[in-house]
Amino acid sequence: MVILRNGRERWTGCRWMLLPVLLFAFYNVCNGGPVTLRDVTKETGIDFIHTDGGSGKFYAVEPFSAGLALFDYDNDGDIDIYFLNGAPLKGTKVDKVPKNALYRNEGNWKFTDVTKKAGVGDTGYGLGVAVGDYDNDGDSDIYVNNWGPNVLYRNNGDGTFSDVTKKAGVDCGFKMGAGTCFLDMDKDGDLDLYVSNYLDFSYEKHSVNTVSGFAVYMGPGFYSPVPDVMYRNNGDGTFTDVSELCGVAGQRGTAMGMVCGDYDNDGDTDIYVANDMKGNFLFSNDGTGKFEDVGLMAGVAYDLNGEEHGSMGVDCADYDNDGWLDFHETSYQTQWATLYRNLGDGMFEDVTGITGAGEGTFPLVTWGNSFVDFDNDGFRDIFIACGHLQVNIERYDDTTMYLTPNKVLMNTGDGKFVDVSDKSGDGLKVKLSSRGSGCDDLDNDGDIDVVVLNSRSEPTILRNDSPSKGHWIQIRLRGTKSNRDGVGARVRVEAGDLTLIDEVHSGRSYQSHYGMRLHFGLGNRTKIDRIEVRWIGTGTDVFRNVTVDRLITLTEGSSKVE
Repeated sequence: MVILRNGRERWTGCRWMLLPVLLFAFYNVCNGGPVTLRDVTKETGIDFIHTDGGSGKFYAVEPFSAGLALFDYDNDGDIDIYFLNGAPLKGTKVDKVPKNALYRNEGNWKFTDVTKKAGVGDTGYGLGVAVGDYDNDGDSDIYVNNWGPNVLYRNNGDGTFSDVTKKAGVDCGFKMGAGTCFLDMDKDGDLDLYVSNYLDFSYEKHSVNTVSGFAVYMGPGFYSPVPDVMYRNNGDGTFTDVSELCGVAGQRGTAMGMVCGDYDNDGDTDIYVANDMKGNFLFSNDGTGKFEDVGLMAGVAYDLNGEEHGSMGVDCADYDNDGWLDFHETSYQTQWATLYRNLGDGMFEDVTGITGAGEGTFPLVTWGNSFVDFDNDGFRDIFIACGHLQVNIERYDDTTMYLTPNKVLMNTGDGKFVDVSDKSGDGLKVKLSSRGSGCDDLDNDGDIDVVVLNSRSEPTILRNDSPSKGHWIQIRLRGTKSNRDGVGARVRVEAGDLTLIDEVHSGRSYQSHYGMRLHFGLGNRTKIDRIEVRWIGTGTDVFRNVTVDRLITLTEGSSKVE
């Protein structure tokens, strides 16, 4: 028996084709083994513990906390970690108020809690987070999307932050937040802010469902959907709510994760919002900052069978190296985590079945996700954070578990994926209930590591020890006329017969943020012939004959590699 997202019961069998199994066997014979991720959490000194603030009342907000952010807050060249936390809910008593936590990367897999010094220990009910240099002063600012008023932290450039929410005008009222993203929607050179919202929940509207006599969290169908909010950056430290003007206020969804990217290759930034048990939004940008939802026409609102999903996280990347951004979306139990292939004509195809990209996800609830080339072979693999949201699920459903290991699906290079989780190191044997996740190079060794926030528990820090199958390049962008972080910029890397693309994203996956230093695996290519950067709203720069296996900085208006 399984429990559907709306709380109804039904019996089902989990079917899957043999193709991924055969591909995995063939891949191992030809390539010598899968990804290896090691659990190094205890070595890091990170002592963060997440709480959802629950008191046994099954408040609807509890299962959805929280995301995390990976970024270099102090510009020292190392990626730091910011964990969001829940807060005590009605009926919960605590000796010490939980708060968000910032850990500074000291190198050699050691991290120091600098929350108090930095001033970013928000005690609100944390859900989503995005990072971006909204004031173009050269350092990264933080936006936290809460249940309750949101928070904007301005980076002072000296290791501290200031709460400028009131001045900026972006607290968004008392809503139940979700994913959030910075983007330059109107190509004016500064970062605007999209704030997604989940549903209309309050203590007064709280109710509890029961399944087989056991209390469970109410699904999104029991509460009203709410519109998201778009803030335009005024360029003076303040923002204006332009939700009506830009076309997003007319859509009411149940947002979870989101990502911004140029899916149609027309030079402006579009917005994908993953909605829980409603059709997903794909907001197409007309180039001036006005948006139209084309999710249904594009084929990403629903799955191959026309069914809505309990959509959680979403990431975008070019998994098949054809020059177009594809979408991967996580989902609820008895639904595959779904891969939408960009057909290049404004349309997408659900290729989950034919590619094996959903293998092993059907009985699980899946959350954070990432397209990431773990072994530098030039093809992006998929990482998926897993864990049920019903804490007592095993008492009435024997097909799944609350605590589950996470997933790695390896890209075989021919448009297919194989589940290598069982053979990918002790980091994939950790069983917790994961939520937000992020991927970045925490030790600056040229491969991508993983950080996972786990509900009601400590995080998981995974070091990438995979046998490398090739060279790599990491690219940091510096805008001069466009936004300072290069958010939305399209980067094209050409190395011999290999051509790769990527974009800088601010906010992605399940309510999380990571990856502003772009990483490209190059396989056996020892030189990059050409790198093209198409900046948002300003123009294109080209850099030639770039050496590999290093982090480089590309500055707008220059042809020099730093």
